[in-house]
Amino acid sequence: MTTPDPDGLLAEQLLRLTRRVHRIQKRHLEHRELGITPAQSRLLRTLAHWGSPPRMADLAERLEVVPRAVTTLVDGLEASGKVRRVPDPANRRVIRIELTDDGRGALRELRAARRSAAEEILAPLTGDQRAALSGLLDTLIDGTPAQPC
Repeated sequence: MTTPDPDGLLAEQLLRLTRRVHRIQKRHLEHRELGITPAQSRLLRTLAHWGSPPRMADLAERLEVVPRAVTTLVDGLEASGKVRRVPDPANRRVIRIELTDDGRGALRELRAARRSAAEEILAPLTGDQRAALSGLLDTLIDGTPAQPC
């Protein structure tokens, strides 16, 4: 009989949780009938963090995808009025992407959907458990070892 692999079990649990989070968020997005895919949602959230409209290449780099993928996402969001392409004032060959008012409204709806999904996922946890989970996730995200108590 083989010994259980605790790290393998943790990795599997993390993958299962990630898939569950994606399923629940997708359901909450579909419920709001925004017509926005999870990938488009991610692009909108990323776009909202820029002080001025970024170039497509900047978005591709930040999203860690190929530029063609960003073009496809922007095409869909532009067709639905969530973003628009604008010329760069300093270089007319450069196109920048900016949020429209509809895009900002969609972002508010997306944030509400994410909050609802998070509430559903975290509902079984007590306040103390949520705080502990938050600390553990910060440690994993930062990749730095936890400090001893």
